Amino acid sequence: MTDTVFSAMTGRDAPASGEPVLSVENVKKSFTVHLRGGITLPVVENVSFALSPGECAVLGGPSGVGKSSILRMVYGNYAVDGGRILVADGDGAPADLASGDPRLVMRLRRESIGYVSQFLRAVPRVPALDVVAEPLFARGVDAAEARERAGALLARLNLPKALFDLPPATFSGGEKQRVNIARGFITDHRILLLDEPTASLDAANRDVVAEMIEGKLARGVAILGIFHDTEVRARVATRVIDVTGFSARKAA
Repeated sequence: MTDTVFSAMTGRDAPASGEPVLSVENVKKSFTVHLRGGITLPVVENVSFALSPGECAVLGGPSGVGKSSILRMVYGNYAVDGGRILVADGDGAPADLASGDPRLVMRLRRESIGYVSQFLRAVPRVPALDVVAEPLFARGVDAAEARERAGALLARLNLPKALFDLPPATFSGGEKQRVNIARGFITDHRILLLDEPTASLDAANRDVVAEMIEGKLARGVAILGIFHDTEVRARVATRVIDVTGFSARKAA
């Protein structure tokens, strides 16, 4: 419906066809404002698209149209009002993340779906190195190896080594975002969600992140993201999904 290929505009080739690792089918979402008498605010409806390995699909459209809500539904942060979010689940049948089963959501996050949010939400007093390595700890990777890999990513993102053993609470916005990016990129999840990953970064680190995204795509990772940075979007996107077509707040 609104799933449009823009490969000629982005400079990237359209991806080879393959079995989708993510299928969003007729998803709808609204919010209930209890402080306003339980009024219901519709957000999106009939959201439908699929994502295959090696694609970087960008959610496009003006602010407030529902891009972040879609990303949060795909990660299981927001419950859906209807529809299905099917995630490739090993060699078996796809799992419906929209079912709301918290154990399934947590397992898919651990095994299949990585996420870089706009803002780092780290446990207080935990060193940056361990914040980045935590997804590997959760997968049973040896602690020394996990920290080594975390340090390599932080170094690639130009975070000073003197900060590795400090908690990120006092870091600058750009430093926190580099910790956030390293944490999201450290695993080999088959799906990666990116919510404005380069918004707080300087030009040099934006280029590093673009290279990291290109590396993920080359290894067959499917990426769904929001990029207000037009240069990075043009460099990595294989297509743009116009979310205005899903908006439930259409003018009368």
